[in-house]
Amino acid sequence: MVLSGGAVRGFAHLGVLKALDELQLKVHIISGTSSGAMAGAFYAAGYSPDTIFDIITGTKIIRLMRPAFSRFGLLKMGEVEKELSKYLGDKTFTDLNTQLVVCATDINRSILVYFTEGELVKPIIGASSFPVLYKPVLYQNHLLVDGGLLNNLPVECIMGQCDFIIGVHTNPIDYGRTLSSFKNLVERTFQIAINNTVEPRLKLCHFLMEPPELKNYSLLDMKKAKQIFSIGYEYTMQLAPKLLAQIKAVKADL
Repeated sequence: MVLSGGAVRGFAHLGVLKALDELQLKVHIISGTSSGAMAGAFYAAGYSPDTIFDIITGTKIIRLMRPAFSRFGLLKMGEVEKELSKYLGDKTFTDLNTQLVVCATDINRSILVYFTEGELVKPIIGASSFPVLYKPVLYQNHLLVDGGLLNNLPVECIMGQCDFIIGVHTNPIDYGRTLSSFKNLVERTFQIAINNTVEPRLKLCHFLMEPPELKNYSLLDMKKAKQIFSIGYEYTMQLAPKLLAQIKAVKADL
């Protein structure tokens, strides 16, 4: 399973995971970046989608971001890291119930870095640090920022490790929306940039989910988190017959 980045829209991943649980579709491996990596890590650690939602919204992660005033960025994730550690503790990748791959960008070398072992929290924080806005995270000699900068749908890293890959992309663009503010302009620029990394990877998934309703929601509007969660859940349940049929067909060909 592949979970894209998407800031607040990443709550849709939790809705998708809740639906898959109810459909009794076991996820054997998850790859993700940014909000997808965070959702995937909590799920792989054994937390239910509803519990993950309560943890993330209850801690008010965005409010925990504080000014860094450094030459590398305006905000840093130190307090967020501490909060995540309360729930993920000192877990490593090998402690997880489900195999996990976290995708981040090494901004120094302009390369993708995939984490599958060692400390869990630090790579997640690095994979969620959008450049310019957040200070890069130094970890294992890598200067890490958001993996979506180079790959917002990290599917290649799990190809060959599973028979059926579900991709969840949370960044449909509303091209009919008027860009009426600087915030809207920045958000659209971000969406165009990361979607360019997604396009060639869509065909690598056996089944792609991209809830169209998400285009009506800002990437940063935490107040709409519950609605976004519900969109992910309801969209997956609507597609359930098609998804189950396609899984059956692929298994029959093996």
